[in-house]
Amino acid sequence: MPAKRIIYQVLPRLWNVGSTGLCGRFSGFDEASFDYFHSLGITDIWYTGVIRHATLLPGYANASPECVKGVAGSPYAITDYYDANPYLADNPENRMSEFEDLIKRTHKAGFRVIIDFVPNHVARQYSGAMTPSGTPKLGENDEVSVHWKAENDFFYYPGEELRLPLGNGSYREFPAKATGNAYTPAPDANDWYDTVKLNYCPFHTPTWDRMKEIVRFWAGKGVDGFRCDMVELVPPEFFTWLIGEIKAEFPGITFIAEVYEKALYEKYVREVGFDLLYDKSGMYDTLRDVVTRCSGAAAISGVWQYLGDLQPRMLNFLENHDERRIASPEFAGSPEAGLAALGVSLLFNTAPFMLYSGQETGEKGGPDGRTSIFDIHPLSTLAKPVISSEVEKSPALLSKYRHLLSLASLKPFSEGGTFDLGYCQPHFFDRDSLFAWLRSDGETLWLCLSNFSDRKVETDITILAEAFTYFGFPPQTKTLTVVSAPCDCTVARSHSVYRTPLEYCKQLFNFDF
Repeated sequence: MPAKRIIYQVLPRLWNVGSTGLCGRFSGFDEASFDYFHSLGITDIWYTGVIRHATLLPGYANASPECVKGVAGSPYAITDYYDANPYLADNPENRMSEFEDLIKRTHKAGFRVIIDFVPNHVARQYSGAMTPSGTPKLGENDEVSVHWKAENDFFYYPGEELRLPLGNGSYREFPAKATGNAYTPAPDANDWYDTVKLNYCPFHTPTWDRMKEIVRFWAGKGVDGFRCDMVELVPPEFFTWLIGEIKAEFPGITFIAEVYEKALYEKYVREVGFDLLYDKSGMYDTLRDVVTRCSGAAAISGVWQYLGDLQPRMLNFLENHDERRIASPEFAGSPEAGLAALGVSLLFNTAPFMLYSGQETGEKGGPDGRTSIFDIHPLSTLAKPVISSEVEKSPALLSKYRHLLSLASLKPFSEGGTFDLGYCQPHFFDRDSLFAWLRSDGETLWLCLSNFSDRKVETDITILAEAFTYFGFPPQTKTLTVVSAPCDCTVARSHSVYRTPLEYCKQLFNFDF
């Protein structure tokens, strides 16, 4: 596998919709799909929404309409941690074996498997029907006459009935349980009212053991990693213990944390032990601001300066299931307008990169700019003919993604060093729209320029002697004339600082070393 990890996030229920009936299925990940992932340089596939959750899908409904968001339901309102969604199986009775077969097919194709671990909350109507014999179901032994007890799995409001913001009152919960993101028996419409919060303590309780067994269950089936949802809502002491316990038994497991507070990044890497963190509040927010003209490109330098040696432990991305699509009016307005940001997020450092299904083909999302995780809206740009098309027949956007993703697997980008060129540019260099940097493994030198403006740019770029020294080359100073298309990332290389670059490099950049 390439050294640079490229994680592809995909909801199985949205993949190959139409070829498998009502929604996508595990079987929809066929040979053509894996060929498509290979063409993108993918190393890991994050199958989002595998574990059984609350839904209203015809034939699979398992919860009151008052407790489900949308029709398909949220993948983060788990109804049984030990079960797979039956609507994803060709034969619902064989759903677990069909998922196990998907794991085997994914591994055979050369990819790692990642799924969600949702530790903070479960669906209001959690059943736990498939919990192994001898293991208590969540809440089974709770004392519901108290608000909190260390041994309880949930928080309760004795004497109070749940008051939901929507519906006709047909669903009753007495006593009410605390909602996933709010300690209240009366959540509002903006709360996670379809979920109930799990009770953790900063010390070991039976809940810890139950959650560990859930992770062991899926790791034992061959899952290679877990994207851990909303970890800041769970005591870090639990994760420190969990990660140590699981890695002692499954050393190769990857734990990815959804963390938003930058001040906590160092804690969750160095103390808690997560392998990767979402860099939502760093690289993502900064690039989004640059693309939407809320800040200048020079702000990108502050990301790596803040993170220091934590940068390789970040997971860079431009889209995921929570964020707005690049092509939506709420973000960039067109998929091409995100290419400059893609170049930075993917090629600026060695951090892994996450690609959200449909990003590479220009999905625009729904009315709010997102692809709904509560309903089934097929990805129109990823119909089967696109998946199975040859590279030369692919849309222009997909070809650009493939080109940049292929560069990411090369040693200078996957393992090499980075030198930010922003500080040493002449006064006429447009720091609001342009961001330039070097990558090198000590043998090959690559110059990258992201042009965030909507116009073609021709500019001089100065490379000072110290940049060459940084990469182990003899010191020299060069000024290069660079031409870049609008909203694009232009990349060129030189095999040696003493020789003329490749011919295409001349055509793009018009310079010689």
